Amino acid sequence: MTDSEARQAGTPGSGTPEPGTAGASEPVTAGTSEPRTSGTSQPGTSEPGTSEPGTAGAPAAPGDTPSLPPQAQEIAAGYAFPGAALDLGALLWDGRCLPDAQIRIPLGMLNRHGLVAGATGTGKTKTLQLIAEQLSAQGVPVFLADVKGDVSGISAPGQENDKVRTRASEVRQEWTPAGYPCEFYALGGMGHGIPVRATVTSFGPVLLSKVLRLNQTQEQSLGLIFHYADQKGLELVDLKDLRAVVTFLTSDEGKPELKGIGGLSTATAGVILRSLTAFEAQGMSPFFGEPEFDTNELLKVAADGRGTVSVLELPAVQDKPQLFSTFLMWLLADLFHDLPEVGDLDKPKLVFFFDEAHLLFNDASRAFLDSITQTVRLIRSKGVGIFFVTQTPKDVPGDVLAQLGNRVQHALRAFTPDDQKALKATVKTFPDSPYDLEEVLTALGTGEAVVTVLSEKGAPTPVAATRLRAPESLMGPVDPAVLDRAVEHSPLHARYALAVDRESAYEKLRAAEAGASGRTAQPADTEMGAKPEKSAGGGRAPARKAEEDPSVVQQVVGSGVFKSLARSLGTQIGREITRSVFGTARRRR
Repeated sequence: MTDSEARQAGTPGSGTPEPGTAGASEPVTAGTSEPRTSGTSQPGTSEPGTSEPGTAGAPAAPGDTPSLPPQAQEIAAGYAFPGAALDLGALLWDGRCLPDAQIRIPLGMLNRHGLVAGATGTGKTKTLQLIAEQLSAQGVPVFLADVKGDVSGISAPGQENDKVRTRASEVRQEWTPAGYPCEFYALGGMGHGIPVRATVTSFGPVLLSKVLRLNQTQEQSLGLIFHYADQKGLELVDLKDLRAVVTFLTSDEGKPELKGIGGLSTATAGVILRSLTAFEAQGMSPFFGEPEFDTNELLKVAADGRGTVSVLELPAVQDKPQLFSTFLMWLLADLFHDLPEVGDLDKPKLVFFFDEAHLLFNDASRAFLDSITQTVRLIRSKGVGIFFVTQTPKDVPGDVLAQLGNRVQHALRAFTPDDQKALKATVKTFPDSPYDLEEVLTALGTGEAVVTVLSEKGAPTPVAATRLRAPESLMGPVDPAVLDRAVEHSPLHARYALAVDRESAYEKLRAAEAGASGRTAQPADTEMGAKPEKSAGGGRAPARKAEEDPSVVQQVVGSGVFKSLARSLGTQIGREITRSVFGTARRRR
């Protein structure tokens, strides 16, 4: 074999088997299997008779692999970690899978963040599932965004078939079906899961500007509005609260209120109001309100010591990418705001998989990108690891990409000039290696990837083309009826299922108007005991609120009564508000 041929290492042969797929029978419920300690084995261990022809038996010590070619042996030595680690798969070299060379990620390095990338259909979702299973088994909670609706199977044991058996044999995996403890969520209750909502106040002006698609000037103006509401104790619980305050501040009586903090032009306020109206018309109101989701729920460990896998169902909002990607960022920003500094731990408090990450960065303002970079850079010291999941590294800004120490790159396609450009850019993001990465990345099969991670000392490991292990949980969605039962029996269901509309800025406006006219303000129907309705996706929809009359808001905010009310509101609530990254705030638990 020539030197140039040797550099084509990792090119899979024809007919590379895929990991197994879900069967048709109904899976068992989440967390029924015994706790396992997967990912703690040392590379090179094996059972008799499982080595491929031409390879030797198990080596005497980690990294001691005399049967491997010299370059492959050098790569394998870079993954021989003595501590706890996650097992990804076996090394691919010169077209062969070498099970004596196991590719792994140190558990303690998972808070150094990572990237899982690759073209559609190359196995990214199964890679997330594989990593999430082993994290859960070692007591680390996991957050997964289920964009396509096929991640819920992690709660149920997988089903063995020929593809699973073949893959397990190739990579020397002791495959055992296992389900993992899960909680299922849905944004605003749109779906089967427990509703996840945020108040407008805690969501903050930067994130809200992203979903409203405001420009930099409009974003700054929205920040002034939030500042005013904070100072005056006008709680912005839902979108109608924000709309009422904006309307007041653009009225003749309200304009003087903002003189001391920079003012707000009528034209800009009009754009914000129109954006809010269009946003509500698209059915976005259910995502904002109370009870607000407590992100500490994501840090829970099951009674058997395994980490809980939080699965956020997103298929019902696939057509709202700006919304769900920004909501994911709110979850991270809220964790960042609340968690204490812990430094480097033996294992992370949480690993957060951010799927469809390119949607987060599309059309993002400079302030938004700076906030993402700051969050990624600093949240590591709070024990949280973030994995961005997208198609190519170029989808992630350079400042963020530089913070991602662990890389799992699935196959890329090079059918067009743009594809070729993306391929070359991807290759440049990897350390030097003996592989011809341009060829390897276009030849990888499903369930194969090029890997480099951080060693236990924080140094990059050698680049390794890898045939990945098969997940041990169900590789497909669970039956909707099983999912509904899991949600209804969750202790979180009673806490979050029913939307509540308590007194906030809008209600104070109505009360002021009622006081001026001598009428009695009517509470929203959730306060009158209305029952929640079933949403189209099967989950509990937020209870409907009383129909509002825009003319009432216009009349009230323009009145002297409201002006007096706004001026006399105490500022104690406002003083309790602290805003950090993205302008997010947390005042109620």
